Amino acid sequence: MTDITAGPHDALPLTGERTVPGIAEENYWFRRHEAAYLALRAYCRDAVVLEAGCGEGYGADLIARDAAAVVGLDYDAPTAAHVARAYPAVHAVRGNLACLPVRDSTVDVVANLQVIEHLWDQAGFLRECRRVLRPGGRLLVTTPNRITFSPGRDTPLNPFHTRELAPAELAGLLTDAGFAVEYLGGLAHGPRLRALDAEFGGSLIDAQVRVAVDGSPWPDELRAAVAGVTAADFAVGTDDLESCLDIVAVAVGRP
Repeated sequence: MTDITAGPHDALPLTGERTVPGIAEENYWFRRHEAAYLALRAYCRDAVVLEAGCGEGYGADLIARDAAAVVGLDYDAPTAAHVARAYPAVHAVRGNLACLPVRDSTVDVVANLQVIEHLWDQAGFLRECRRVLRPGGRLLVTTPNRITFSPGRDTPLNPFHTRELAPAELAGLLTDAGFAVEYLGGLAHGPRLRALDAEFGGSLIDAQVRVAVDGSPWPDELRAAVAGVTAADFAVGTDDLESCLDIVAVAVGRP
């Protein structure tokens, strides 16, 4: 399994939501996202890929190692400029996901990882994805599982999210937009992270959130545990989707 180098290059600042590499306290979230890219990268081999909402660009750069070409699209101008500087293998473009700046039927894969929960018109975005995909092309989507990310709520806890989805809700959106769901799985903690959950009072995530909310210094033990997380500490599979952390879906446009 290839690891993404978390180097200090021209780093974008943390926003409270966007994940960036090379920050010890951010490493859990970075590796959690990396694990999803690694699980889905095989779908991008030798393909023309559009990453719709590429963020800092580390994921698009990973995809570019296998793909024929990768376009990294982001609405934020400084972010798109950063991707162009930091990741020369990615063709960085600034654009709006509500109206993808791509011609009909021109890409093999659209990747949309940890982005759809930020969009106001999720159904319209999915229709745009279907428009730009070639026949038989695939849409790759990951998003936080509403059931575990904002439990017991109809509105997201995260102020950056507009609408979070449960697994069945994401599958329904994809079907309604004209896709056939080829794979629906979930990302969860593997054995080492489950052990760290127990060590830190039941949840490594909650331990990190408490420090962020309190604004207190990071305990040395927590910082060391978070800094040591790797992508291999996460598992992606189809067991117990309701309790997964992130939903992972692969969909194909129906004829």
